Amino acid sequence: MPTVPHLSPSVPTQDLSAFADRHLGPTSSEADKMLAAIGVPTIEALLDEIVPDSIRSREPLSLAAPLSESEALDRLRRIASQNTVIASMLGQGYANCVVPPVVLRNVLENPAWYTSYTPYQPEISQGRLEAILNFQTMVADLTGMDLANASLLDEATAAAEAMALAHRQSKSNSDRFLVDSGCHPQVIDVVRTRAEPLGVELVVAPADTLIGHVAAGVFGCLLAWPDTTGSLGDRAARSTLIDAVHAGKGLVCVATDLLACTVLTPPGDWGADVVIGSAQRFGVPLGFGGPHAGFMAVRDADKRGLPGRLVGVSVDAAGRTAMRLALQTREQHIRRDKATSNICTAQVLLAVMSGMYACWHGPEGLRRIAMHTYDGASVVVTGARRAGLETANATWFDTVTITVPSGAENVVADALARGVNIRLVDADHIAVTCDETTTDDHLAAVLSSLGCPVSPDELRREGAFGGMPDEDRRATEILTHPVFRRYRTETEMLRYLRRLADRDLALDRTMIPLGSCTMKLNATTEMIPVTWPEFANMHPFAPLTQSAGYRRLVEELERMLVEITGYDAVSLQPNAGSQGEYAGLLAIRAYHRSRGESSRTVCLIPSSAHGTNAASAAMCGMTVVVVACDDNGNVDLDDLHAKIAEHGPQLSALMITYPSTHGVFEAAIVDICALVHDAGGQVYLDGANLNALVGLAKPGKFGADVSHLNLHKTFCIPHGGGGPGVGPVCVKSHLAPFLPGHRAIEGTSSIAGHVSDVSVGALTSAPYGSAGILPIPWAYITMMGPEGLRMATAMAILSANYIAHRLQGYYPVLYTGRNGRVAHECILDLRPLTQSTGITVDDIAKRLMDYGFHAPTMSFPVAGTLMVEPTESESLAELDRFCDAMIAIRGEVDRVVSGEWPADDNPLVHAPHPAEDVLSDSWNRAYPREVAAYPLASLRKDKYWPPVSRIDGAFGDRNVVCSCPPLSDYR
Repeated sequence: MPTVPHLSPSVPTQDLSAFADRHLGPTSSEADKMLAAIGVPTIEALLDEIVPDSIRSREPLSLAAPLSESEALDRLRRIASQNTVIASMLGQGYANCVVPPVVLRNVLENPAWYTSYTPYQPEISQGRLEAILNFQTMVADLTGMDLANASLLDEATAAAEAMALAHRQSKSNSDRFLVDSGCHPQVIDVVRTRAEPLGVELVVAPADTLIGHVAAGVFGCLLAWPDTTGSLGDRAARSTLIDAVHAGKGLVCVATDLLACTVLTPPGDWGADVVIGSAQRFGVPLGFGGPHAGFMAVRDADKRGLPGRLVGVSVDAAGRTAMRLALQTREQHIRRDKATSNICTAQVLLAVMSGMYACWHGPEGLRRIAMHTYDGASVVVTGARRAGLETANATWFDTVTITVPSGAENVVADALARGVNIRLVDADHIAVTCDETTTDDHLAAVLSSLGCPVSPDELRREGAFGGMPDEDRRATEILTHPVFRRYRTETEMLRYLRRLADRDLALDRTMIPLGSCTMKLNATTEMIPVTWPEFANMHPFAPLTQSAGYRRLVEELERMLVEITGYDAVSLQPNAGSQGEYAGLLAIRAYHRSRGESSRTVCLIPSSAHGTNAASAAMCGMTVVVVACDDNGNVDLDDLHAKIAEHGPQLSALMITYPSTHGVFEAAIVDICALVHDAGGQVYLDGANLNALVGLAKPGKFGADVSHLNLHKTFCIPHGGGGPGVGPVCVKSHLAPFLPGHRAIEGTSSIAGHVSDVSVGALTSAPYGSAGILPIPWAYITMMGPEGLRMATAMAILSANYIAHRLQGYYPVLYTGRNGRVAHECILDLRPLTQSTGITVDDIAKRLMDYGFHAPTMSFPVAGTLMVEPTESESLAELDRFCDAMIAIRGEVDRVVSGEWPADDNPLVHAPHPAEDVLSDSWNRAYPREVAAYPLASLRKDKYWPPVSRIDGAFGDRNVVCSCPPLSDYR
C-alpha cells in the first residue's frame, strides 16, 4: 500500500489505501499549514485538545485492511453474483420497469443531480425544484387530486402518514381507522406499527365489510385500488362506504397505482381525500426494495396538513416566476413535537426520475405501457380459466390472483423452474403481476405452470378479457401540461436535463459547507455498483435463495457498523434518519413496557436538538420535556438534574446529539448518560454528527443505548437533492430484540436479530429499506479501512477548526469546547453584526451565491447564525476560497457601515444577482455591475450565475401553486 501524503510528517507514518488518499482533501503540506495556523504541532495533539479522554477510543477499529477501488469493485462483483435475478411477476407494490437510458445516465448517474442538497436555498435550486414540480404535477394529475407533495419515503410510510393526516384533519372525535385488508401486507404492517403508539384503533377487514364499522365512528379509512389481489372492487359498494365515512366527518385515503390511473378513473374522481402509493414503476429500479419515491396527493383544503416537503411557485424580486419549498411552517424544525410529521426529507432523486419518466413517455406512451400491462394480465386470466381454474378477482389491471386448491406451492415452483417468480399467496392461491417488461415468453411460462400450454397470441384471439369495466375507464385527459408532451427525442430530453442541472449549485461545482449535513465526496467507485443489474433488478420479496448476495452485503455492513459504533446490533430497515430515530425510540418504549414500566413516557430533549427529535418522540406517544443549554452550548447540567428529579419515575429517554448540535464535544457526556441510567431511563444518541466520532470514539461504549446513523452523511450515500437517505438504528444488546421486524425476512439471521416476538414491527415497505444503495457505504468503509476512517474524522475536525480560526476575527464563533476548539463544525454568530448594521444572515447567505457558494446552515440551531461544516473532502484551496468569500462579504458589510453604500441599496440586500439583472438597461443601483457580478477577480474565469434573484417566500405562501405553471410564465 502507498503511504498517504495527507498526514503531517510529525505523525507516525501509516499506510492508507489509495482511495483514502483520494477521499481526503488536504495534502500533507496543506495539513501542516492548517495545523500551524491554529497553533497545534500535530493532528494527534489537536485531537487530544478536543476529544474528551473519557470517551476516547485508543484501539484501532477492528476492520479489514483497506481495498483499492478496483479490488472493492471486484469484491462487490463477487457478492452481486450471489444474487439470482430472474423475471419477476411478484407484484405486491413493486414492478419491473425500463429506466430510460437518457434518464439513467443523466440523472441517476450524474453528480449534478445526486450531489445536490435539499433546496432550502431556492435561488440556486431552480433546476431540481422544477423537476420536483413536474413530479407533483404528474401525481396530482394522475390521481385526480388538487396537489401532491414532493414525495415520501415509500408506499407503506405514505399510508401511515395518510392515516396520521386523517387523524389531524378529520372533524370526527373517533380514534378508529379502517383499513382494507386488500392493501399490500407490508402496508398494513407499517400502518399497524405507526397506529399503536398514537392510540389509534385499527380495524382491518375486507373492503366490502368496512361499511359495517362506520356507524361506530371512524376518523378515516384506507382503501386499496387496485387491491393486492388485483381487483378493482365493486364501484357501488365503494361509493356507499365513502359517503358513509364522509358523513361521519372522516377522511378517505386510497392506496393506488399511478400506471393504473392512466387508464382507469382516478380515486380523486370518486371521492378520495388522500391518495398515496409508490412511483417506483415509473422508471426507478427495484433495488431490493428501494430507494423509491412514495407519493401523497390531497385536496386543497388539506395542503397545510401534508407531511414532508411541498414545492410551490412564487416570484423573485424582479417578478420572475421562481420556485421554492412552500408552507415551511409545517415542518418539524419549526413546529418540533407539534409538527405534521417527523419526516424531514423526500426521495427527490427518485421523484425526479419518475417525473422524467413521465416526461419521456408522455400520456400516449404511459397509456401504451398500461395497456401492454393489462394485456399480459388478461392473457393470464384467460389461460387460467381455460385450464379450469378460478380467479379471485373478477376485475383487474396488472395483477390476477388464481385459486389453485392445495397446489399453489407446486405452481410457484414450476414457474420458478421456467425462469419466472410468481407470488405465493397461500396454500391455495397464487398471484401474477405483469408490467412494462413482461414478454410473451414470461406469459407462456406462467401459462404452462397453470396447465395451459397455449401461446399468448392464441388466447388473445379469444378476446375474452373484460377486466376493466367501461364504467371504470378514465374519460379525462392526462398530463396535459406541455412539459409532458415536448421531450420525445433524446436530443431534446438531454438538453432539458442539462438546462435544469445548470440552474443548480451542487457538490460537483463547489463546496457545500452545511453544518450538520456533511456534504462530502460521493466517490464514483462507490456509486458504480448501484446500477449493476444484480443489485438494481432484485425484487424485495424474491425467494431468499435468490438474494444471497444482498443478504451477505447487509450482514457485512451491519458488522462494520457495529464495530464502528460500539453497539451490539443493527437494523438497516429505516430508510431515512427520521425513521431511524423513530425505530430507536420505539425500541426504548418496547423495552420499558417489557419490564412493566409502561408509565415511562417522558423524553428529555436539549433545546438545541433538531426538530425531528421532538417530532419522533411525539409520534411514539412520548411527552417531550426540553432541557436547557448553558452559555457554552452544552446541556445545562443543573436543569438536567432538575428535570430528572421532576420526571424520574416517568423518564423514558434522553435524546442527545453528540458532538452537540452546537458543534462541541460535551465533556460531561459520560456523566449525562449515567444520570439518565440511574433514573431508569435510556440514552438515545442522535448519530447525525458521527462524522466527528468514527475511529475516535464509540457511542455504544461511552454510555449510549441506541443511535441512528445517517448513511447519507457520514457514510457517503448522496443526498440527491433531498433524498435518498438511509438511517439504520444501532442498539445495545438489551434493546436488540425490539428492533424492527418484517414478515418478508422471518427465519433469516443476522447479527441484528431482525425478527423476534417483541419486535416493534415493520417500519418500511421493504425488509432492508433502501437496500439498493447499501453498496455505497459498504464500498466507502471497505476502501477507507480502519485508519482511513479515523483520518477522515481527524481531517474533518482540523478543517472545521481552521475555518473557525480564519473567520474568528470577522464573525465570532458562538460556541467552543475545551481549549477554545470546535468539533467538526462551527457556528458563526451574525447577530451582533445584524444588530449594528441591519445586514441579516439571509443577506450573507444570498450574497454567497454571487461568490459561487451554497450557504452554510442558516439559523439552526440558533437564529441569526451560520453553521459551517467543511468535511474532510475539501482541499485547503477550497477552504480558503470559502474563507476569502466570507471575509470579502464582511468587507462589503463594512462599506455599508461606513455609508459608502446605503443600507437599503447594496450588494448584500439585493443578492443574489442573476445575469439578467446585471445586464439590465435599468440598472440604477448604488454599486457598479462589476461588484454585483464579480466580487472577486477569480470569478471572471469561472462564474456560476444564479438563475433568479431573491425569492418572495411570503408571496408564495399567500398564493400557493404547487403544480407546473403554463409555459408563458417561464417566458
